[in-house]
Amino acid sequence: MAMSCKDSNKAAAAAAAASMDNGKYVRYTPEQVEALERLYHECPKPSSMRRQQLIRECPILSNIEPKQIKVWFQNRRCREKQRKEASRLQAVNRKLTAMNKLLMEENDRLQKQVSQLVYENSYFRQHTPNNPHASKDTSCESVVTSGQKHHLTPQHPPRDASPAGLLSIAEETLAEFLSKATGTAVEWVQMPGMKPGPDSIGIVAISHGCSGVAARACGLVGLEPTRVAEILKDRPSWFRDCRAVDVLNVLPTANGGTIELLYMQLYAPTTLAPGRDFWLLRYTSVMDDGSLVVCERSLSNIQNGPSMPPVQNFVRAEMLPSGYLIRPCDGGGSIIHIVDHMNLEAWGVPEVLRPLYESSTVLAQRITMAALRQLRQIAQDISQSSVTNWGRRPAALRALSHRLSRGFNEALNGFSDDGWSLIGNDGMDDITILVNSNPDKLMGLNISFTSGYNAICNSILCAKASMLLQNVPPAILLRFLREHRSEWADNNIDAYSAAAVKFGPCNFLGPRVGNFGGQVILPLAQTVEHEELLEVIKLEGVAHSPEDAMMPRDVLLLQLCSGMDEHAVGTCAELIFAPIDASFTDDAPLLPSGFRIIPLDSGKEASSPNRTLDLASALETGTAGNKPSNDLSSTSGASRSVMTIAFQFAFESHMQENVASMARQYVRSIISSVQRVALALSPSHLGPHAGLRSPLGTPEAHTLARWICRSYRSYMGVELLKSSGEGSESILKALWHHSDAIMCCSMKALPVFTFANQAGLDMLETTLVALQDISLEKIFDDHGRKNLCSEFPQIMHQGFGSLQGGICLSSMGRPVSFERAEAWKVMNEDDNAHCICFMFVNWSFV
Repeated sequence: MAMSCKDSNKAAAAAAAASMDNGKYVRYTPEQVEALERLYHECPKPSSMRRQQLIRECPILSNIEPKQIKVWFQNRRCREKQRKEASRLQAVNRKLTAMNKLLMEENDRLQKQVSQLVYENSYFRQHTPNNPHASKDTSCESVVTSGQKHHLTPQHPPRDASPAGLLSIAEETLAEFLSKATGTAVEWVQMPGMKPGPDSIGIVAISHGCSGVAARACGLVGLEPTRVAEILKDRPSWFRDCRAVDVLNVLPTANGGTIELLYMQLYAPTTLAPGRDFWLLRYTSVMDDGSLVVCERSLSNIQNGPSMPPVQNFVRAEMLPSGYLIRPCDGGGSIIHIVDHMNLEAWGVPEVLRPLYESSTVLAQRITMAALRQLRQIAQDISQSSVTNWGRRPAALRALSHRLSRGFNEALNGFSDDGWSLIGNDGMDDITILVNSNPDKLMGLNISFTSGYNAICNSILCAKASMLLQNVPPAILLRFLREHRSEWADNNIDAYSAAAVKFGPCNFLGPRVGNFGGQVILPLAQTVEHEELLEVIKLEGVAHSPEDAMMPRDVLLLQLCSGMDEHAVGTCAELIFAPIDASFTDDAPLLPSGFRIIPLDSGKEASSPNRTLDLASALETGTAGNKPSNDLSSTSGASRSVMTIAFQFAFESHMQENVASMARQYVRSIISSVQRVALALSPSHLGPHAGLRSPLGTPEAHTLARWICRSYRSYMGVELLKSSGEGSESILKALWHHSDAIMCCSMKALPVFTFANQAGLDMLETTLVALQDISLEKIFDDHGRKNLCSEFPQIMHQGFGSLQGGICLSSMGRPVSFERAEAWKVMNEDDNAHCICFMFVNWSFV
């Protein structure tokens, strides 16, 4: 029996050895695992030859088969993948848990707000039994809102400015801020243009029925609370309209907080009104639950303390209790509540601009949402690669964008303490000419002027003007100005501006986004929400001087573009650029010029202080105002915007009169060009849908639509449009909204596009005005062009044909896939060929 057990043990050992040899199981020693881990970090996926080399180089692995090592590396890669996926899912779970907590808190706040509204409505009904029209009160203050206004702006007796008095003001500010951020002190309604609930940026709301303008936002950011507070307190770094924040005094408090006295200046967004400034108290403290609070308000009506007298070129505005509530999240990150509440003294601006100063939507876009975007951008930059494909860190690119925007604002405002002085006007128009002989301060650089510019240029001139635009969406106009520089810019002026910059060999390497008639757009960076683009514009073959006429060089511009989303309400559209040289260092001097287009109709919203609408009607207004209209007969005839233009030129001081004359004429020509383009883009010319990129109201458009459908039926034997009415208007409407991209091109040696429906314009990423700059062959890749060349003779001969599916390119260079393309001749009433129509079926961006 004992012999039998012994034989059995031997057999088991032999079986285990055989199992090891067959590759089913291997037990590694700790030393072997350590060696394999070290090799894995050097090469996670070694080849067969590399594995054999590892065995030879590491004697400790000599008793392991190469096949077993292959299995170990496979398992190790799987474990690494599982670990990363588990970590990702944990991060997602933490984020969802935090967002769920945020939504539950928001739901509780909304329930309290509803209860308060129900109570106030009942109170209102009980006390106005004999007034059937009470609910239609159109006065500046209703019963409900007047109570809120009294609560938000209490009248205090003069306060003592001693530390104890300032602490009392700070604690009141904290309480009022928290009642707005998490309570019901303000009636918040949905931000127009944003879906209910959390958007990609967070939950954003605007005030309804309270004094001044106010906005509130809450969301998640992947930064620690102290870092969030540090970023938000540095307002000039993320709020482009903020010129400066000076901390004049700091007082510590007994609870570990700080009280700061601040003086803040804001740039004016146009040439038509002065900037705003604020005299503020800021209180930073930590609450019992660990939340960090930064709140601030204007200081007024205090005795025996510091004060800030009125400052020239600024209007003193009021900040009502506002701030940031920052709470730590489990597992990292923060939940943040932001409240901005201001009285911007709209009475002091021209009537046409008052909607801009009375709009809570504009406040939300320019300040509240800008703060959230900055936090999300920094969090993303930290979590992702620290260097872009241009070899620059995200912080350096943000600094370039900031310098472009700040330089444009400095020129636009022309403050005397920056060295600007006004020179005479010729009396013919409203173009203002300013001169600055202190460019070091203007550039914000610690280098001499000659280190970036020619030594002979010792002054800077700025020509600026503002104009009112009617019936043209700012985003559409800005996109046209960006893509079609030749329509408004003068190459000679570009060459003059570029000549002030030292030029070297052009060595830019990067992908091309688009080529618009000698203008090449090279992408540099874009923000996380894609609302802002930083790019380099290369103007090919421009002569800088008579000596360059035989060998023209390329002009390079650093360009900042924002506000191209047609559906974002209250968004300011900007196109700011500055000449650069080929070296393009981070501290290169910049002389920004450009355009700013500000919509004025966003002030007509539920938060306007001179209207009293109930919550439901305010929400309906917000929804209706941001829903794309499907009715071609509808029009946005009341839309208005103000465009501000500012162009800067470096020059020699003795050439001031000549340069001023040139700049004045140049800005006049730009204004004329912009007016012409705006007229072409207006609804009366282009139709009302999404900037109306089609001449839908013209008889020619109705006729062309009828010809397209009749010719398709004649050649293909089927109807192009399903259930379209008999009238030409219904045919055009159905063609315009057809899901497939339909576009017509001329019958010339080099066919160019002449018409496209909405899907066609979307596919080509262009407007109807710019459509005629695009030739048929440019939208195809090499394979598509070969296919087109082989099929085109057949299309011309028999009148129709088909192209197999493939890839084409939009005007911005984006690849577009399509299932197939049908082509047919469009015949007119005399049965003569008018054009060729293409229909790209089931297209989509790759």
